Amino acid sequence: MKNKIIFLVVFLLAAVANSFSQQIIKKDIEIDAMVKEISVDSLTQNLTKLVSFGTRATLSNQSSTTKGIGAARAWILSRFNEYAKASNGRLSAFIDTTTYNADKKRVDRPINLANVVATLKGTDPNDKRIFLISGHLDSRRSNEMDSVGDSPGANDDGSGTVAVMECARVMSKHSFPATIIFVTVSGEEQGLLGAYFMAAKAKKENWKIEAVLNNDIMGSNNSNETNIVDNTRIRVFSEGLSVTDTGRVAMQIRNLGLENDGRSRQLARYVKEVGERYVENLQVMMIYRNDRFLRGGDHTAFVENGFAAVRITEMNENYTRQHQDIRVENGINYGDVIEHIDFEYLRKNTSMNLANLANLAKAPAVPDEVKIDVKKLTNSTYLYWKAPKTGTVKGYYILIRETTSPVWQKKVYTESLSMTLPYSKDNYFFAVQAVNETGNESLPVIPAVGR
Repeated sequence: MKNKIIFLVVFLLAAVANSFSQQIIKKDIEIDAMVKEISVDSLTQNLTKLVSFGTRATLSNQSSTTKGIGAARAWILSRFNEYAKASNGRLSAFIDTTTYNADKKRVDRPINLANVVATLKGTDPNDKRIFLISGHLDSRRSNEMDSVGDSPGANDDGSGTVAVMECARVMSKHSFPATIIFVTVSGEEQGLLGAYFMAAKAKKENWKIEAVLNNDIMGSNNSNETNIVDNTRIRVFSEGLSVTDTGRVAMQIRNLGLENDGRSRQLARYVKEVGERYVENLQVMMIYRNDRFLRGGDHTAFVENGFAAVRITEMNENYTRQHQDIRVENGINYGDVIEHIDFEYLRKNTSMNLANLANLAKAPAVPDEVKIDVKKLTNSTYLYWKAPKTGTVKGYYILIRETTSPVWQKKVYTESLSMTLPYSKDNYFFAVQAVNETGNESLPVIPAVGR
């Protein structure tokens, strides 16, 4: 009898262990097809046209039809409008303009500051979520005030601009419950001006932006100094905490040890998991800081306005090709020209963006009122939550990781609104995602304390 009891205990423990080690992950057939549609030819054609405008400096000519930033943004708008023809009326585009006065910094005269915005309207009228992808269309020379000389800006940030355009081209043929915004902003090189204009507008008008993917310098595969050549890795920069994490919120973060679990950091984890799921031979490297030293990106404008936002940037930057006049000096070819672009690398990085946008926009909204029960001492963990406000839900994923792990290590599936896990709440972090029939997961929600 004793041996039978021991066998039964071992069997049950093995069954539990097996159930918690399963990875019930599958590719969405529609997203996989969209990823395969990302085209090197399309990216090449668009980037070739973009650099043909000579300069796209924010202070450059705005009236010419062939040179300067005015001609570039008009052409981008025309491409968005072309893509809209395949959208059954769901994609619309316009140039969002404001007057920006001289600031005695990097703008020496009043200018029309303009972002080119294309909106793919969600099909669910009750779903107010917005997912945004951005790149900056302006370029610069060594002197950021030089508005006349050539500055092709092929990589910085022609690469991010054409990635946004390519995602719009492919995704406009499909429908999503949530809304997706594709934007190429101006004024990045003058101090993130276009991004701050848009982020402030979004905050004032209470847009429900749940994620911002900012793409800036993502099309070249090698660095100066180290001479590393690598087109298999891409960086995702994210902040750990939000500017809104103050007062009692900040106290709870300290008490629960959640300094590494802000919304932007959760978005970065999501980008890594989904990107690597759909794009072969690409490793998404999470960088635990908002941006690089001495540099800034448009995602910061959204971060500072309380939105979850990350920066996507190539693994090995070449500083002889950024913010440089085209020249040869000491045997080094300076300048951000199209010949330095690795279009296969750009294709993979664009595909990674598309996979994430599509997965987010197809997924249900996040679970509501996610809680962790702490009313008594246990070596197990009890989580409970409510169904999302919008979206069709098949079930939920419980995410589990050790407190020292940078990524989620386990996914446990349930169709209930609660679950008891054989993991101590003292030793692990948890989150909950909603998932639909086609396997599209919402962003994770870290549980609040429940009693």
